[in-house]
Amino acid sequence: MLVHICCAVDSHYFLQKLRDDYPDENLIGFFYDPNIQPYSEYQLRLLDVKRSCKLLNIELIEGDYDVEAWLKIVKGYEKEPEKGARCSICFDRRFEVSAKKASEIQATRFTSTLLTSPKKSLTQLKRAGDKLGEKYNIEFIAPDYRKASGTQEQNILTKKDNLYRQDYCGCIYGLTMQRDSQDKLADELISPISNQIQPESIEERLELYTKRLKCEEEDISYRIIKQRFLNWRLLSGLVKVRGKIITSHFLPYSSIKSKYTRGKIDYNIDKIYYMNRDEVRFIDLDYYNTLTNSSYNNVKELMFSPPLFDIEYKIRVEIEPLSFSTSAIIVVDNIPDKKIEILLDSKLYFDVREVLITNLQQYQ
Repeated sequence: MLVHICCAVDSHYFLQKLRDDYPDENLIGFFYDPNIQPYSEYQLRLLDVKRSCKLLNIELIEGDYDVEAWLKIVKGYEKEPEKGARCSICFDRRFEVSAKKASEIQATRFTSTLLTSPKKSLTQLKRAGDKLGEKYNIEFIAPDYRKASGTQEQNILTKKDNLYRQDYCGCIYGLTMQRDSQDKLADELISPISNQIQPESIEERLELYTKRLKCEEEDISYRIIKQRFLNWRLLSGLVKVRGKIITSHFLPYSSIKSKYTRGKIDYNIDKIYYMNRDEVRFIDLDYYNTLTNSSYNNVKELMFSPPLFDIEYKIRVEIEPLSFSTSAIIVVDNIPDKKIEILLDSKLYFDVREVLITNLQQYQ
């Protein structure tokens, strides 16, 4: 039996139930989900599915990440709500490819872990699966593992086995609508030009769950805990001196009252220069290099290849030791001595992140 897999949270429970109900079947997982965006989120979910299948001793086949083809077939349905026409097209596409794969490997049955997702319509999924089963002469299996206490058991198993629990279905359209309804920033879609890994970004989660695998391989005890914190994203930042743009780099948690301010350097304390408006601070590249023990030749080089976020946050604390500071701290090649204009659009918001703890003794 070929089992289309959407994510480990759904598949981990679903596969075990299938094994109980169909003990004579050879279950083969098939991860085909070009709807999952961005690609880093796809990688993260695939990583977790691989781990789950390894724990369950189930073969896994990875399908093509043909996201461009997926985008073409849902064109015109971008604003459809969850469980609407876009979802039907998406299911049909993934089920069709799954049915073809089942035919290729000569499976006699196929099914999908989407059936156990509480965000999906069981009737809608069964209709799509039955139609393709008839087309390819393959039986579509549609067990309802949500009924009774199924969803609760699934949640308990997810927590017990430290699975990655995503909080959106997968596609960018569903994600943006969900974040709009929550009045929340869709930070999953924000990626800095520097490629610096941001707190509670998908890339940070990918690193965390990769480390989790390494801990398990090396038999290192660990725990994944949740931490509430103040998050930050830089959407855009620009500095002008006498109308001319100068290269600049904004340290983490830089913010101003509105998106625009102007002024001039009023005074300096050692190597930190203070603008006379909106609590803005400047440092030059030489001082930045000293603080980070680095050797950037210019700020442009720094912009495209900065150190780790945590390193830059420590610099902020050293420059601005006052607790909870969100003053803008800007790195420039040379401290400007003329009129300065700053355009800064950044977001500060409460968030929750996962943290991997390996030194468990101090937490017992």
